[in-house]
Amino acid sequence: MDYNLQKYIAFITAVDNGSITGASEILNYSQSGISRMIGDLEKDWQMSLLERNKYGVELTSDGIRLLPQIRAVCNEFQKLTTDVEELQGLETGLIRIGTISSVATHVLPPVIQKFKSDYKGVKYELLLGDYNEIEEWVQSGRVDIGFVLMPTKDSFDTITCGTDEMKIVLPKDHPLCKYERIPLEEIEKYPFILQEKNSNTSSREFFLKNGINLKVDFATWDDYAIMSMVESGLGISVLPELILKRCSYDIEIKSLEEPFIREMGIIMKDRERLPIAVKRLLKYLV
Repeated sequence: MDYNLQKYIAFITAVDNGSITGASEILNYSQSGISRMIGDLEKDWQMSLLERNKYGVELTSDGIRLLPQIRAVCNEFQKLTTDVEELQGLETGLIRIGTISSVATHVLPPVIQKFKSDYKGVKYELLLGDYNEIEEWVQSGRVDIGFVLMPTKDSFDTITCGTDEMKIVLPKDHPLCKYERIPLEEIEKYPFILQEKNSNTSSREFFLKNGINLKVDFATWDDYAIMSMVESGLGISVLPELILKRCSYDIEIKSLEEPFIREMGIIMKDRERLPIAVKRLLKYLV
């Protein structure tokens, strides 16, 4: 690989992981090797691209300005590698996936296990985030594909990959446990733990659409924190059925009288320009 391209990749990887250490682990270089490549790049261009501190690295103003162009160069190299792989057959490759925890926990492992048995040389990078972050990662080229709620932005190529029912989770012996399917109007009578991050409030939107005003006492994005809080009697909540499949918490799980179903999708910038490894994986996912 051209040394200049190695420097670009070292820089991008350090930025994406927020540290020289993270970049060295992913790229299998020593920390000094990563630092030297970035230092050489800064020396070549006679400018500072990264600020080093005890927490990691941050972009300088020059680094912020040049980042999109450096990333574009690296993405074009990845596309070149893809074309070569298509000609040679799939022996290696990197698949970068943006995903939520429930998909990472219950959907991807068996799929990747089967894929790895067929394509042993492929490596994987999973980034966990919320739906807005995943859309941003796909748009910027940080990941190849992402799992999100549908509908999504019109600019993406999308593949529908299934549905997930949102279930009510209750403390043991909660008054609502008497219902087989819980009426929506009963939900607003009790303290509620909202699954929320940034503008991602699909649960609140569902209940408002049905005329229900939640009595929100707590809000967090972490599924397992919610289950723990429910187990402790701090409130009730709704969580994806997918994340509840192997629930180890002592809680009750119920359906709503009015089903709360979410459609899941896989998004990408351009299906035709995906790396060959990602194209092959999509066939295992849908």
